[in-house]
Amino acid sequence: MAILIPTAACSSDEPAAGQAPEASVSTGPIEEPAPEKLHPFTGEPFDAAKRVIAVKIENTAAGKPQLGLKSADIVYIEQVEAGLTRLMAIFSSKIPPKVGPVRSARISDLHIAPMFGKPAFAYSGAQTKMLPFIAEASLFDVSDSRAPGAYFRQPGRFAPYNLFANTKKLLSAAPKATKAKDVGFTFGDAPAEGGVERKSYTVKWPAARFTFAWSDAKKQWLIWQDGKKDMAAEGGQLGAPTIVIQYTKTERSEFHDSNQSYTPLVHTTGKGSAIVLRDGMAYKAKWERESEDGGTTFTTTSGEPLNFAPGQVWVALASRKPVIP
Repeated sequence: MAILIPTAACSSDEPAAGQAPEASVSTGPIEEPAPEKLHPFTGEPFDAAKRVIAVKIENTAAGKPQLGLKSADIVYIEQVEAGLTRLMAIFSSKIPPKVGPVRSARISDLHIAPMFGKPAFAYSGAQTKMLPFIAEASLFDVSDSRAPGAYFRQPGRFAPYNLFANTKKLLSAAPKATKAKDVGFTFGDAPAEGGVERKSYTVKWPAARFTFAWSDAKKQWLIWQDGKKDMAAEGGQLGAPTIVIQYTKTERSEFHDSNQSYTPLVHTTGKGSAIVLRDGMAYKAKWERESEDGGTTFTTTSGEPLNFAPGQVWVALASRKPVIP
């Protein structure tokens, strides 16, 4: 947008004594600037919607630091076997060149994916019994078996925590992946009331613990996992302006590993309670997702939309009482 700066008038341009200055001439109605387009995943300005990639990422000490998470629009924390957690990162507005470590898929992923239409889904393997479910799910399979050329082994790391993906090649393997669309989130000013000031908030799973601590300097909730700073491979501590603790029902699925440890099924449809952290405040909220192809809405206890702060959003899918199903 061009900014016109008036120049100082020379003496020769001033009207002679007693002469009235010329009246300004209107050239027509003033056009209002077009409203700024805000990304449905982050509430930040964007030009055009891009395709969506969902990536399953390792989340134990052996796989840290992770690469690419800083660029994610949304990061989901999901419970997996033995009470541990794994991440599902959603990319669209900012897509990093590489991401990882990429790990195997879980049944809960297939219930989250339809909220984004039919995204590209990057993962490294799954139980044989689950493969038919993946084939029928609302996603484009760009796993290491379907798009092997998109994956590589990162030097300096050991298997299975050294498998990373080239995002440009992932997108090439899913040319019809859905572009970013409304997923129910709203962004803007925080609720005028109902919030409680919090310096930190801790969420527990049976074998994992996350603490989110507000940094007024960075305007983010910085992340600690199991008592240690959660660092990014790109440098710096991971953090986000908005953290959502979405309390869900977690139960045993039909899948289990070789040790007979059952895979949790995290229910992300229906309705429930939540805590939304933003601006150093904690707000009680309600969440609702009527169907798998619909978005998840978050409202205040009185039913008004609960706006997130613009920027990255982390969603911790947790249970009120942590349980290993």
